[in-house]
Amino acid sequence: MSSKQDQCRHWILWVFCYLVGSGCSVIPKGAADLDVGIKERGIASWYGGGFNGQPTASGEIYDMEALTGAHRTLPLGTVLKVTNAENGRQVQVRINDRGPYVNGRIVDLSYAAARRLGMIENGTSAVQL
Repeated sequence: MSSKQDQCRHWILWVFCYLVGSGCSVIPKGAADLDVGIKERGIASWYGGGFNGQPTASGEIYDMEALTGAHRTLPLGTVLKVTNAENGRQVQVRINDRGPYVNGRIVDLSYAAARRLGMIENGTSAVQL
């Protein structure tokens, strides 16, 4: 009877390990680097005419009418949803440059993105990324 109990214990242990192991892979393979839900709050600014036509950190030419932005650390090519905390307007931008280089600011936006957020006149705005 001892060998039958051992077989039963092995079977239970195997099922337990299978169930625990299969429950550990909630995020699909290759998608573990997604930053879904991570938020950053701070001040955004925008840059326009003086930089238009100049190369960005990604190597592409800055187009002030494109929905792009500059961030210090996010990978180039990251698509970022920016919400203006003052009026609730939102825009999606693609990070193609580095900056801002002014203390206290978390993102520099293209003229087009800033226009959509309604922050052209003030030059800066409180935002959430």
